[in-house]
Amino acid sequence: MRLKHGDGWNIPADNPFYPVLPAVYRNVRFQFVFFHADPTAVQDFLPEPLEAAEDGLCVASGLEVPFCTNYGPFQESFIVMKCRFRDQTGFYCSHVFHDGPAGIAAGREIYGTPKVYAGLKVTQADRCMVTQTSLGGVPVLNISSSMETAVFHDAMPSLTPAWRLKVIPRADGPGPAIKQLVDCSETTQDLEVHFTAKGQGRIILGASPLCDLTPLSPLKYGDAFYMESSYSEGYAQIVYDYLRDE
Repeated sequence: MRLKHGDGWNIPADNPFYPVLPAVYRNVRFQFVFFHADPTAVQDFLPEPLEAAEDGLCVASGLEVPFCTNYGPFQESFIVMKCRFRDQTGFYCSHVFHDGPAGIAAGREIYGTPKVYAGLKVTQADRCMVTQTSLGGVPVLNISSSMETAVFHDAMPSLTPAWRLKVIPRADGPGPAIKQLVDCSETTQDLEVHFTAKGQGRIILGASPLCDLTPLSPLKYGDAFYMESSYSEGYAQIVYDYLRDE
């Protein structure tokens, strides 16, 4: 069918690479390790006009998705950093490592999630969960955390607002065709938390020619959390349009 002037989701138009939202996830396993880094180092990872929080709080997370309607099964790791945007305090996602091609395209094109293809291995032994991430064959992020005490899911601090930077390049020269700060706080819908536990965690940051996370090396650690949940993922909110609002 001929694509109408005002319609379109993604291409190829007659058989899109990934389906329209919502995406449904089942029995996803997460780990979250809270730590504090040098706020000056955090600032270097933030786009204008975001400002790093004084405490340098960051969170490293690993996850395994056994079932997703839109993107299939995949594994992922990411880092978020506490910061301020205008009068709000929230978290900015600077890096996401992912091993599913459809999920990478959808994350970048819909939300501006900074997903890159990486080697990931998520394992669980005894009461520990481990996520190993390599980029170009070089280890860049290793996350390990324990499950020691069952807790209610709201025991973990909120990571919202959850900001992403969506950049789509111009076709006719350097620079962005689209540049927006996106808040993904409301994308998670129909959340069903099956289990949450609290424990301890550690991370190892590495550097490859493609990515250097070592400036964020932990100065001290906070708590770690494990969570199993099912949910669906819908649309986000544009909170700042760089090209329009400038």
